[in-house]
Amino acid sequence: MWNVLGEEAIFIDIPYTFKSGMDRLAQKDEKGKKFREFLKDTDVQFLINGKTEENCFMLRVPDSLTPEDIQLMADVILEVAKSQGEKFIMADQTPQHFKVIISNSKEPELLGIHKTPGMSSMEVFKPIIQGWDAPGRQNTNTLKDDDY
Repeated sequence: MWNVLGEEAIFIDIPYTFKSGMDRLAQKDEKGKKFREFLKDTDVQFLINGKTEENCFMLRVPDSLTPEDIQLMADVILEVAKSQGEKFIMADQTPQHFKVIISNSKEPELLGIHKTPGMSSMEVFKPIIQGWDAPGRQNTNTLKDDDY
């Protein structure tokens, strides 16, 4: 059984438990109020690296947040992490190594139902392929007239 920020969770509920725990543990001041507002619109994913046994909370924030807003989120998360110590995330009563990544970049989806328009596999590689024969660029793999 997992324990995230003092709440028990099964694996698939860890992102939701993280959000509710951060909401509960953030300070009740103006900074905490802003943090809660930003967290509400943030997508949280939980990943585990099986080789290093490191846990990762990936927070994808909305594009509307400024760098200062993202820094505020990082500051609040750091405060909560320091207050929780080894109890931030535990598996079977064992403290886990973890990291929190905050990002506002969105990778295009190449496959599936929510595929990003114009990002089929060919569209992704077109700039690379077009660069091979771009004007002013010599293709070193072609033979010259005097090589025959």
